[in-house]
This record gives sequence, structure tokens and C-alpha cells, in this order.
Amino acid sequence: MDHFFPPKDPLPGRCRLKKNLSAAPLTSEDIKLAFSKSSPSSAPGPDGVPYSVWKKVNLVNPTIILELLSPLVAFGYHPPSPKTANGVGLDKPGKASYDSPASFRIIVLLKTISKILERIMTVRLSAIARSKGLLHHNKCGSLPGLSSSDACLTLTHEVRTLQRPRLKVSTLFLDIKAGLDNVNASTPRARLLASHVPSYMVDWVSSFLSERTCTLVFQGSPNLSSPVSVGTPQGSPISPLLFLLYVSPLHMSIPRGQMVSYVDDFSITVASLSRRGHIRKLQRLFNKVAARGRDIGVSFSVPKTELIHWRTPSQGSPPSMAPIELDGHRFQPSKVVRWLGYWFTPALNTTHHFRHRLSLAQAIFSFVKRLSSPGAGVRPFLCHRIANGLLLPILTYGADLLTPNSSVLRRMDSFWNRVQR
Repeated sequence: MDHFFPPKDPLPGRCRLKKNLSAAPLTSEDIKLAFSKSSPSSAPGPDGVPYSVWKKVNLVNPTIILELLSPLVAFGYHPPSPKTANGVGLDKPGKASYDSPASFRIIVLLKTISKILERIMTVRLSAIARSKGLLHHNKCGSLPGLSSSDACLTLTHEVRTLQRPRLKVSTLFLDIKAGLDNVNASTPRARLLASHVPSYMVDWVSSFLSERTCTLVFQGSPNLSSPVSVGTPQGSPISPLLFLLYVSPLHMSIPRGQMVSYVDDFSITVASLSRRGHIRKLQRLFNKVAARGRDIGVSFSVPKTELIHWRTPSQGSPPSMAPIELDGHRFQPSKVVRWLGYWFTPALNTTHHFRHRLSLAQAIFSFVKRLSSPGAGVRPFLCHRIANGLLLPILTYGADLLTPNSSVLRRMDSFWNRVQR
């Protein structure tokens, strides 16, 4: 348990609850908005109550949930009962061995009534954070209107812009190690207080992050509840936003460059007249952002780091193979980098990305075909719904940013016509 949730000093308890006059009253529209973003297939927490039960309760009598949650918002308090959770361990793909806890990821199953309140507070905190300038403008993910495609679009736009004056451009891709599990509750509280965030929100966030308990659920588990004094639960609607606020100080302005991030995935792009010059620049920037990370208790997973040297299609010189050394690790430039589901090549050629999407869709299609063998299985019209709902998003992922060339597009069209038949 200590591997997933390392013990740290908890926040001091609140002596007495006090109603915050700065808290905007909870409304029925807030409840409706929270339900509209709740998936009916979401797994329930320890109480076993799914969203569908609360939706029926709200349909019969809308005042019940409203009166239940309104005092929690007004007093900035998250009671102990909703902070109990079950932790389900999921295998991390591609691991050579599963003998270590590091080979597993813990997904926390929270009580659905707690997640309804968390969704409401997420909407409010997101608006407050933007108005107070708590989120860097190049920070994407878990924010309304900012997705992985926005992060990748920002990256590719910056690369092409820096290449116009014939500068050499390179990007370093970083990944924060165990991001959500390292959030220290005292840091968000201090940052929110310093930014004059309404007191009810500061109190609620502090209450939400403190005095949590979790029961690990697996075959043969003793079902013992253990205290969790660090981290914000994976599976909570507000956790990604709290993490964005937590790591916001890692962002910095870069002359002739840019830092873009999506939750715990960071990219640092620099440009200079020579490859050797911006390798040194990337090393300095990495050391600087790593030092900032140590100040807030997070670190980067150095083995997951990747380097790419961008080039234009018109460049006739051989691709640069200049490596970079970080924390005793030597990284050779990659020919292909996968970032946020997009496959990037040094020349920003889209062929590799769409070939990969096509191969993945073909593999899924071979499985779907088994569901509708002749004379048995799923009905044809349901198979068409599966194709449109499952295969089409897989095949066209990234088409909002990248455009396949004519050769790959013909192959994609041929495959899709076969699917429709």
C-alpha cells in the first residue's frame, strides 16, 4: 500500500466548521450538469450505488440531492464517508514482469454521490483557476475546450514557425512519474490561498484531499482499509484539474522555443542555429524543470524520455543523430515518437500515423467479424452500429490535425468499404 500511496504528514484538522459567505448557492442546474457528464456504465464505489439510482432519485424529487450537497459547498467540507474508496489494480501493458507493485496502476472507485459533488466543484474551480491565472496557457487536458489535439496542434505549429527562419528545431518529450499519486495536499492549499481563491473552495479542496482511506481489491485481498495521506484519487472527476494546478509551476517561458503539456506529459521545444547548441539548451531546461519538480515533490521518468530532431522535407542533408545526456542516461534521437496518441516523424509526415491507425482498425475489425458469423451471432444492423461507434473513431483518430496522403487514404477508403459490406 505504501508503494502506491507513500505516507506523508497530513494537513492539520479543522477545529470548527464555519459557513463561507463567498460560496455561491448550489442550484438544480448544477446537479443536472453533473449528471449529464456522468457515464451510466461507470463502476460504483464501496457502497455499490450506481449513477442510475441517483438519477432516478433526482427525477422523483430534485430537492433531495440539492439539500444533501448544498451544506457541503457552503461549509467547504467533504465528509469522511464519501472519502472511502476501493482501489483496483490494473496491469501496465508491456511490462517484462509483474512481480513488482510498479507494474500496476491503481484505479480508485469512489462513491457516486461523492463524484456528483466533485463534478460540480470541478466546473467551479476550473472557472476560478482561469480567472485567477492559475493555469498556464500552454497547459492542456482536463479543461473545457482543450484536448490532446490542441496540445499536438500547438506543438506542430511551433515547430513549423521556428523552422521558417531556417533554424534547427528539436523537442524533448518528458513524462511525470506517478503524477496523481504524489500530490501533497498542503501545496494546492497554499497556492489557492496565495491567489485569493474563495475560502469555501480552498477549504473544500483541502478537505477532499485529507483523511482519505482506500481498500485494495484483488483476488485473496484481506479487504482492509488503509489511510491515504498523499495523492489525489485516479478516477475522481476533479483529480486531473487539481494535478494541473499542482504542476503549473513547471511551465516556463523559453526564448526561441515553447513548453507544451497535457496533464503529466510535457514537451520542450527549442531552436538554434546548430544542433549542438540546442542540445545544451535542452539539457539546461531539463535541469531547471527537474529542480522545480523536486520543489513540489514530483520527478520525471527519465527512461521514458524521448528526443526528436525535426527537419523539413526540403532538407537534403542526412538526419541529425546528435544524442542528449540526462541524469546519466544517453538518449538517441527517435525516428518516430508517439505522443498523446499521435505518431510524429522528424519531417512531420503523416503516413506513419495513419498506417498505424489502419492496422489497429483492421485488428479490431477481425475481432468484430467473429461476433456475426453466418446464421448466428450479432445481427447485421448491430454490427454496423459497432463499426460506426468503434472502428471509425479508431481509424480516423488524429484526422482533425493530420491529413493522410493519397496512397494511405485509398487504403483507408478500401478498408472502410469492406467494413460497410
